[in-house]
Amino acid sequence: MNNNIVNLVIVGGGTAGWMSAAALGKFLGNKKYNITLIESELIGTVGVGEATVPHIRFFNETLGINENEFMQKTNATYKLGIEFSNWAKKGDAYIHPFGIYGKTINDVSFHHYWLKAKMMGNQFPIGDYALGVVAAAAEKFNYPNNDANSLSSKYSYAFHFDASLYAVFLREYSEARGVKRKEGKVVQVQQHPDSGFVQSLTLESGEVIVGDLFVDCSGFRGLLIEQTLNTGYEDWSHWLPCDRAIAVPSEKTSVPLPYTKAIARDAGWQWRIPLQSRTGNGQVYCSHYTSDDAVAENLLENLDGKPLANLNHIRFQTGRRKKSWNKNCVAIGLSSGFLEPLESTSIYLIQMAITKLIEYFPRADFDTVTADEFNRDITMEYERVRDFLILHYSATSRDDTEFWRYVKNMPIPKSLQYKIDLFRHQGHVEQYKRGMFLDPSWVAVYFGQNIFPQHYHPAVNKLSDDELRHQLNAIRQQISMLAEKMPSHEQAIKQYCHQGANSPSSWPPAAMNLYEVFS
Repeated sequence: MNNNIVNLVIVGGGTAGWMSAAALGKFLGNKKYNITLIESELIGTVGVGEATVPHIRFFNETLGINENEFMQKTNATYKLGIEFSNWAKKGDAYIHPFGIYGKTINDVSFHHYWLKAKMMGNQFPIGDYALGVVAAAAEKFNYPNNDANSLSSKYSYAFHFDASLYAVFLREYSEARGVKRKEGKVVQVQQHPDSGFVQSLTLESGEVIVGDLFVDCSGFRGLLIEQTLNTGYEDWSHWLPCDRAIAVPSEKTSVPLPYTKAIARDAGWQWRIPLQSRTGNGQVYCSHYTSDDAVAENLLENLDGKPLANLNHIRFQTGRRKKSWNKNCVAIGLSSGFLEPLESTSIYLIQMAITKLIEYFPRADFDTVTADEFNRDITMEYERVRDFLILHYSATSRDDTEFWRYVKNMPIPKSLQYKIDLFRHQGHVEQYKRGMFLDPSWVAVYFGQNIFPQHYHPAVNKLSDDELRHQLNAIRQQISMLAEKMPSHEQAIKQYCHQGANSPSSWPPAAMNLYEVFS
């Protein structure tokens, strides 16, 4: 008796659907599997996610996608990090880079040495010791090299791109590998009368699509995972109270910056994402503390150029499904959960779920042990990202609006409080091998929002004060010189994103874990 999955059905297109189709088509696309994606042109997608993290490079590389072709076809620019303005207090700004600070000395993380130097009177911010930060601020870009001893290898990069064009790009890729697309709207879901498993879907045309495994990429509505299987949702809006967003593209008015902007506003924050031919803009906000009209007016007033479309109003509830894998249905993307795009995590969470699905790919008996492990991993990822996002809000001294007073004083998860207490005592970042944000990311936000440890690591004192000053000055000066020699971001795009451009041989390989390249 054959106990293997044969028919895979993906419900929904967009970024989540076509990323799923591309990966499944690449790794399972053969005569043993039939992969079908159902989408309707009448059902819109959210499509506001145009900023990514470096993990997307691993995804594209694994699929064998040429980076320059991808950038050409998705209107992409390079991204070295995210600039946060007005988060600690009005007028403050810092960049969260894709890379580490300085270098490890005597097996102790660099931020401990910087902390002692700060206590000794060093006035240079920690960002001056990160090549990603210095290059971003100077509007420069170059590819990191693969010499582990060089400071030029201690940063990474991601992309800003048009998510709708990325979906089109991956559709072509997927269909070339045997994925079949069905145009149509699902009007009925048939379940097994005993097990409750999803058996088939009926389209508006009357066509019936039978499946063994169903991947729900239907967005916030969760057609299968929630509307059919009633999985349940864990609400996190008491920690992440923003519940709406307004998005609009605008005309390009200057050369694109190599970083995303996240600008804190009175009841939320505004994003600004530079693409090659336009700028992506939007505001995320809490409707309890402001009105849609006020946010729309503020957003339009703060555009760099003329709006290119009508305002796109989006409503959401932060949180996650109680299970992302329920029976024979796996939810990926917005159907699995939503964490606001403050750190560009949405596409990463899609990628991670796809990777886990392939890793735990089931047999037709759908044993609960596999599903439970998948759900455990997804829960861990969502909770760690959740804590990191909450940190941005709770670590503020702002009390100028009702919204900021609320997030400043709200109770936070015990898991986050533990992380903060650990760091405040002696600069330790909670260690874990899996998870999106590791030491440098937490340090960036802690220091950027004025959370400083009471003590540094005792091993720092192995260096004399003069040796410490010398080491830090040498690192800062070297980073400054390296950034100065880089081409401008605009020059890099012109050089590497034209037809027929070649990838530099010095590129380090991408890593699923961003900091694998720095270890």
